[in-house]
Amino acid sequence: MLLALALLAASLLPLAAAANTVELAQARIEADDDGYKLSTTFAFELTRGLEDAVTHGLPLHFTTDVEIRRPRWYWFDERAVNASRTIRISYDPLTRQYHAAIKGRLGQTFTTLDDALSTVRRPGRWLVAERGALKPGETYIVSVRMRLDIAQLSKPFQVHALNSSDWRLSSDWKSFTFKAE
Repeated sequence: MLLALALLAASLLPLAAAANTVELAQARIEADDDGYKLSTTFAFELTRGLEDAVTHGLPLHFTTDVEIRRPRWYWFDERAVNASRTIRISYDPLTRQYHAAIKGRLGQTFTTLDDALSTVRRPGRWLVAERGALKPGETYIVSVRMRLDIAQLSKPFQVHALNSSDWRLSSDWKSFTFKAE
């Protein structure tokens, strides 16, 4: 009996670990007149603890980090671009609506949490580098990750988040190459 319970618990551990991961489903850099824009798609689900937190009025901050490096054979890679963007998801119990806002911009209102999270899962194209920041014809390595930013929570919640696996939601750095135009 104990062996059966141990095997069951061991088989469920990968599922629990997978529930707290963010997968980068798609990422690409597009050049236009303004500069270089990042287009991404993430796949993740919130844990029950995170859903409860946001529906009880605690805003969640999702930060996407981008690093663009130019490889050099004679020295360390040159860092051409480091950029971050944070999307805040919150709930207003008076209006019973969810809000999603990119830091420093106006936000949108949604009726469901899943709709609000779609702005995190499929954010709009984002200008990560001005036109002159990358050298045309050079190949760059673009690294992207997305994470739940617990540093933006109030201190009591930060302590709780550090001690709870429900609050560890992040992706690994995913890299791809890009040739600047």
